[in-house]
Amino acid sequence: MSPIKDFGLTYEALNEEGTFSEGDTLTGTISFALTKEIKVKSLFVKVKGDANVHWTEGSGDDERSYSAHRRYFKVKEYLIAENAKAGAVLPQGLHHFKFRLKIPEGDMPSSFTGLHGKIVYMLEAKMSRSWRWPSKVQKHINFVSKFHQQLHQVNCPQSGSVSKEMGVFSKGQVQMSAVVNTKICSPGDTLSVVAKICNSSSKKVRPKFSLQQKTVYRAEGSTNTSEKNLCKIVGDTIPSNSEETVSCQVKIPADSIYSLSNCEIISIEYYLKVYLDISFAIDPKVVFLLVIVPPSLATSQPLGPYPAGAVGGPSYSDFPPPFFPFEPPVPAGPGAYGYPAPDPTQYATSGYNNQWTQQGFSTADFLSSAQPQVGTAPPQFEQGEEPPSYMSLFPPAPDTLSGSGSSHKS
Repeated sequence: MSPIKDFGLTYEALNEEGTFSEGDTLTGTISFALTKEIKVKSLFVKVKGDANVHWTEGSGDDERSYSAHRRYFKVKEYLIAENAKAGAVLPQGLHHFKFRLKIPEGDMPSSFTGLHGKIVYMLEAKMSRSWRWPSKVQKHINFVSKFHQQLHQVNCPQSGSVSKEMGVFSKGQVQMSAVVNTKICSPGDTLSVVAKICNSSSKKVRPKFSLQQKTVYRAEGSTNTSEKNLCKIVGDTIPSNSEETVSCQVKIPADSIYSLSNCEIISIEYYLKVYLDISFAIDPKVVFLLVIVPPSLATSQPLGPYPAGAVGGPSYSDFPPPFFPFEPPVPAGPGAYGYPAPDPTQYATSGYNNQWTQQGFSTADFLSSAQPQVGTAPPQFEQGEEPPSYMSLFPPAPDTLSGSGSSHKS
């Protein structure tokens, strides 16, 4: 029977969440009890970070396995030196060895466990004796990366648009513009999404909103992708030859894993898909990339408002830019009533009649209930004098917008 009892490992938390990040220091204690005096060859504690991927495809003779490994760091501290000639003699009784380990600086991914891979940060203590099995204990460290590549981008509302001509069994056209109020968010946050649909076709359409998680594993030049639908909201049917604005609140699940982009062999992305369900037709859609980060990082990024004149963060859709500007033009330079002279390249001309733009539809219509808008102070006028609108002075030329949707319905 081993004379070593209750061989254990404890460490001190740095915050309420119990997480660690690059550059943090782990402090703790190795504790055990001895029922008699023993000679110890070595005692050490170490912390390391590793990513592993493995999956199998095919069966029988065609079966093939894929695997990959990445080591991010390993830090070890000897509390009893290894290979001591005589070893260290420890007396009977309770023993406590304190330690301090510093996690290196650098860009390392957060902890993760998935279907075909994991990213693990492990704290381990091990005591070795000659001609005896070593005593060992391990504990997982919840590691949260401070380095999220996407955070270098400005956080702002995102917008996108799509237009679809009906097929041979129907006629007319469907247009949709969508806005989501942020790009960077945290688990538990609620997104405000608004879509304006102009159904000039002979078919009924139904707006749908879907939050999806996409995980990609990479090994030996191959990939294994898994997708998960986290949330789906279905709107009311919009009849033919009608126009409606639809809004909804999409909550990020509280247990969502943070976005993962700084690991070569595992990545996690989130998408918000806004699409129109049309029977017997390809669904037009707009897809927005979302970055889910710890609350401490999300709150450090501006959630709006955004600079006047900005179009907002782009969507990750294969569709054209929005039908409308995000803010009214900023008064600058000479022009009637202080408005700037029109830029001849500001609007593309290609023969498409964009009714939403000509009606002066703007993001203010979308987000007036979601968040306050920041505008530019209006120019001053004589008492009783009313300035003309910019759109009346310089109406936009027609614009062509088209896109294709996915054949997959969810």
